[in-house]
Amino acid sequence: MIHQLTWKILPGLRGLSCSEFRATPTDAPDTEQGVAVEFTNDAERDAFLGHLHDHFARERFTNSASAFETVKAYVLDRASKRM
Repeated sequence: MIHQLTWKILPGLRGLSCSEFRATPTDAPDTEQGVAVEFTNDAERDAFLGHLHDHFARERFTNSASAFETVKAYVLDRASKRM
């Protein structure tokens, strides 16, 4: 099933952070607002979201565009390696 991955970019003392990763089932992915990824089951989806949370927990960014593009590129790279 295809899921739309989204996340929040929040301000912090050391820069912007990415958190609150979510995956919503979709038939019409919106690549302007997130990333579309296919998961075979809920466990795979949940593990992927947990990995994203752990990976980006300490990373900080100087601007929203950089944060969005970094997460998007990382997700697409990780998703392609799962196949």
